[in-house]
Amino acid sequence: MKYFYNKLVRDKIAEEINNMEGRKANYKILNNEEYLKELNKKLFEEANEFIEEHSVEELAVLVEVISAIMKFKNISLDNLEKAREIKNNKKGRFDNKIYLIDVEQ
Repeated sequence: MKYFYNKLVRDKIAEEINNMEGRKANYKILNNEEYLKELNKKLFEEANEFIEEHSVEELAVLVEVISAIMKFKNISLDNLEKAREIKNNKKGRFDNKIYLIDVEQ
């Protein structure tokens, strides 16, 4: 029986599957365009799992995907923090729980 996944997985998953008796993982190495596309899909997948569970484990997986995107796009943690602070200084944070209903003009 074959189980189809067709998704980006962590680096050791295929090896773990191949080390199990009677199992063989078929996989390919993605090119850069495919990799970024799959990272984007994975970002949504993991964000949805975090929303469902709100667990530290799911948040950690989400951060790992973000870390992979940062590495691929050559974005350092310093650059990310600088961009975050610029945005926070300009628009504020999310600390005050403000929910905008509408704007009259």
